[in-house]
Amino acid sequence: MNNDVLKIGKYELGSRLIVGSGKYDSFQTTRDATLASGSELITVAVRRLNITDPEEENLMDYFKDTNVKFLPNSAGCVTADEAITLFRLTREATGIDLIKLEVIGDTHKTLYPDVVETIKACEVLSKEGFTIMAYTNDDPIIAKRLEDAGAHAVMPLAAPIGSGLGVQNKFNVIFVREAVSVPVIVDAGIGCASDAAAAMELGADGILTNTAIAQADNPMMMAEAMRHAVIAGRMSYLAGRIPKRPFATASSPVDGMIF
Repeated sequence: MNNDVLKIGKYELGSRLIVGSGKYDSFQTTRDATLASGSELITVAVRRLNITDPEEENLMDYFKDTNVKFLPNSAGCVTADEAITLFRLTREATGIDLIKLEVIGDTHKTLYPDVVETIKACEVLSKEGFTIMAYTNDDPIIAKRLEDAGAHAVMPLAAPIGSGLGVQNKFNVIFVREAVSVPVIVDAGIGCASDAAAAMELGADGILTNTAIAQADNPMMMAEAMRHAVIAGRMSYLAGRIPKRPFATASSPVDGMIF
């Protein structure tokens, strides 16, 4: 497993777990939980957490001595133009070109993505040299459209953001995985370690989770649990599960029984 690298565009990650930075009580707790998770990539809502203004408390300062990369996201954007402008400004301020593109269509209840606007933004940003990880619904057709538009990874939701419901449609995760050749990162809805392991066993290339860690009773312990769950789920998927059968199958051979 030491050579099992997650490749997203020109970037390579040793961990298949990506974490978020929202809902923590402090930047220090964010750092501690991220390091406990073993993640090498943390996503940041640029409109909500500071990584661009050096005059204010800056989350990037807490990770200067680590190997953790930052993944700016466009949370709060509801049009392609808003997301495009945000990422242009962010790259100018930070030099970061690895981004999580999300354009939300329903800002009140489901926080589901507007996939039409997401595809529009993806087409523009890919031409401008961004490495794009695109948040989307769990539709294999849309996932393929995003890949064609230049996405370097697609991020289908497991369930609504922050719901903790786990993977609600395991077949769609499989269908998305079969539809695209870029990495599939299951994003949104992960509630606990077993949810992460289950998603990885379906063939996901990685997991992004935030609320499950940040709002756990013990964020550091949950972060470490997620770390092990993603590794275990990946190993289980690669090992190949046995087929499901409707009846029992003896574990010990019956041929040549003595009595």
